[in-house]
Amino acid sequence: MVAATRIETDSMGPIEVPADALWGAQTQRSLQNFAISSDRIPAELIHALARIKQAAAITNARLGVLDEHRRDQIVAAATAVAEGLHDDHFPLKVWQTGSGTQTNMNLNEVISNLAAQAAGEPLGSHNPIHPNDHVNRSQSTNDAFPAAIHVAAAEGISRKLLPELQQLVDAFGAKSEAWSDIVKIGRTHLQDAVPLTLGQEASAWRDQLAKAAERIDASLEEVFPLPLGGTAVGTGLNAPEGFAAQAAAELARLSGLPFSTAPNKFAVMAGHDGLVNAMGQLRLLAVSLLKIANDIRLLACGPRAGLAELKLPENEPGSSIMPGKVNPTQCEAMAMVCTQVMGLDAAVAIAGSGGHLQMNVYKPLIGFNLLQAITLLTDACRCFRVAMVEGMEPNPGRIQELVERSLMLVTALTPAIGYEKATTIAKHAHANGSSLREAALELGFVSADDFDRIVDPAAMAIQQG
Repeated sequence: MVAATRIETDSMGPIEVPADALWGAQTQRSLQNFAISSDRIPAELIHALARIKQAAAITNARLGVLDEHRRDQIVAAATAVAEGLHDDHFPLKVWQTGSGTQTNMNLNEVISNLAAQAAGEPLGSHNPIHPNDHVNRSQSTNDAFPAAIHVAAAEGISRKLLPELQQLVDAFGAKSEAWSDIVKIGRTHLQDAVPLTLGQEASAWRDQLAKAAERIDASLEEVFPLPLGGTAVGTGLNAPEGFAAQAAAELARLSGLPFSTAPNKFAVMAGHDGLVNAMGQLRLLAVSLLKIANDIRLLACGPRAGLAELKLPENEPGSSIMPGKVNPTQCEAMAMVCTQVMGLDAAVAIAGSGGHLQMNVYKPLIGFNLLQAITLLTDACRCFRVAMVEGMEPNPGRIQELVERSLMLVTALTPAIGYEKATTIAKHAHANGSSLREAALELGFVSADDFDRIVDPAAMAIQQG
């Protein structure tokens, strides 16, 4: 059976559109011309753009360039879109025009047709709301689409990623406190080093992530100022006086976030450095998370032929052939997420540098990658915490065994007997398979009482200064 269609018309002429689709001619052309992969414009970006249409309509009516009846119709339709009630009617791919024009028009057409439905008019009639004349009033794709990226990114970071990251920071903080008295051997170059506590080791993970959260939060300072109101090139042509500041204030009211109008629209439209910076901070979070995941993976390796200092929750069977095997799967998932985020950042950095004159034509890629990174990191932090960090426990017997066998405890003797004699003790113990104490006494470099007093792993782990 042939699907029913209707005829819609734009400046290029007539085109068939599915009869029940809320989109119109320009969206349909994009579907046909940019059938590239299955990567659709993220719903969060559509919802943010709908809020911009809502704020623009309210501001336009206040400034006298849109009547109150049309304002209310646009606001009602845009609110429904922003609440996710019509997500199926935004089918366009990321890989389209670099400005995002087709997606902007997709939203303009959907709002127009929702208003037509509500008024009992046919879809595609552009009555009582025209996609360009009314929905897009005082805007260009060039300012509205990047503003939507700003809004979606700020909401995703503020309301999803940072709260989830803070819970992971708190989880590591709880482990640091609980493990504060567990003395273990440190490792540098993956070789034995002097002692520290397991709590100190976990405190590094806690504070790495806390600092990452601070950097990400600080990056929002460049995301809250919006290009909205710059229209085509930053001059604000066809937007009434005061539109930019009032529309940003309206978005701040609608979202509860401190959006403002960018003081120089040319700068935030020709380049997207603030978004590139935010993406860079997400990459740095990924760097920290990958380092932490690898630390935990190493400390938990075993259970009998590795370090085995940590015991991880056993969530699922690890092998289809080896019975009883359990793997550090949360570390592996986190490692893949972090690697992906680093790749997304590289693409955003290249995209950010790719603008020409008054226009950056990588906007959909920047928005897609940035929002994907926020989602990946948010979800990965939650799974990492719930399925692993909160349930991981130390293996005290193994930790103590490794401390007692370590040759690097000899470092504490260096101030008393000198580096050369301490080195001789360590090498003697290693060559003969003896303990440091036995070697020190055999060589006669220190008395038993002095050795026991000086070589105290717990005292060595106490932070100095």
